[in-house]
Amino acid sequence: MILDAQNIEMSYGQLKVLHGVSLQVEEGQTFAIIGPNGAGKTTLFKVLTGERMASAGTVSFRGQDVSKLPAFKRARLGFGRTFQVARIFTELDLLTNVVIPIEARIRASGKSPGHWWSWEPSREVRAEAEDILERLGFPRQRWEDEAQYLSHGDRKRLEFCVALATRPGILMLDEPTAGMSPSDRREMTRFLARFKAETGITIVMTEHDMDLIFELADRLMVLNYGEVIAVGEPAAVRDDPMVREVYLGKGGQHA
Repeated sequence: MILDAQNIEMSYGQLKVLHGVSLQVEEGQTFAIIGPNGAGKTTLFKVLTGERMASAGTVSFRGQDVSKLPAFKRARLGFGRTFQVARIFTELDLLTNVVIPIEARIRASGKSPGHWWSWEPSREVRAEAEDILERLGFPRQRWEDEAQYLSHGDRKRLEFCVALATRPGILMLDEPTAGMSPSDRREMTRFLARFKAETGITIVMTEHDMDLIFELADRLMVLNYGEVIAVGEPAAVRDDPMVREVYLGKGGQHA
């Protein structure tokens, strides 16, 4: 078991957003959290990754209780995270965006990423950053472009590069294709499927694109008003009468 959350409750003032949510994610699994807008998906993500502390309940990562650890400490343990709106260094070039988390990961391990007096990354750090950019499809001639000039889809891809640079044990993807064009969504779906097949990494994701969900997910959890209404394999969840009614539509077609 890589991730185990039990009886998570979360309130904002008098508003209770999560009502005793529990989930378990196995190593190497792709686990998707779906539900209508306002169901509590992003709040649950924030609790799982340490951006918010739950009002009640526990979160364990590989058997270690991380319930009270802030996000940066969970990241050091192996949490990789992307956001609905990509968080990148827009004033820096693509290569530097990826070099920064690589060097931070090396420093957190107690090692040095290179000579302290050097303004340039070490050969090993640069090679790793270049490899990640290549794998995500960024051509070499764009590596020194400032990130502010990227399209929305490319910003999301660069953020994914940043997450990979931390060498996470688990990838937490909050709507990885949000705002992307249909072609960008298809490309991201193909990449995630290929990357998962190559690495076997554990993925927990929220997503509105149901085609992507049913193609990639091993298990689904459906939230509605902060409560779990179904958990299981995609086909079984899709056929659940309550899921059809509150999310996919009574006819079984997603909105």
